[in-house]
Amino acid sequence: MANEMLSPFRATRYVVSVDRIDIDALVAAGVRLVLLDRDNTCIPRDTHVVPPAIGAWLDRLRNSGIAMCLLSNNFHSAEVAASASQLGCPVVDHAMKPAPFSAWVAMARMGVGPEQTIVVGDQVFTDVLAGNLAGARTILVRPQSRRDLWYTQVFRLGEALVLRGVKFEGESAGAPGRSAG
Repeated sequence: MANEMLSPFRATRYVVSVDRIDIDALVAAGVRLVLLDRDNTCIPRDTHVVPPAIGAWLDRLRNSGIAMCLLSNNFHSAEVAASASQLGCPVVDHAMKPAPFSAWVAMARMGVGPEQTIVVGDQVFTDVLAGNLAGARTILVRPQSRRDLWYTQVFRLGEALVLRGVKFEGESAGAPGRSAG
């Protein structure tokens, strides 16, 4: 019963970083759209610069024929638009995740259904929950930076409970990775 209650908070997969997600596996799984969170997923909150490995991964994703869209709760529209431009993808800002509506809007804009969509983000209670509620598959990545908004830091405490015992692909045994705290 407890597992069933937690299922909306469970990701389909757990991968240490966006650039470690296997694009060939996405193609083989029929994924046509990747909805990406911005802050601490694609762009570290402490530098606001796309890391080269993430930029290269996004180029490979684009070249594979998979569409992408930034899905951000960030209310600084100009910053989010600049990031989307830098990443070379459309954006839905003011996403209000975990509500699934912005994911549905992005999927409709891109002409892709939830069965062919993956939501990638660094937060259980926003990204994973929104993706699951929208009917898409989800991938949780470790946050790129320990810097978070004060309320995100509070949610990270709950995430620690949900993530207890979860192994992230690409994380060496015994290494805590880039977990928040």
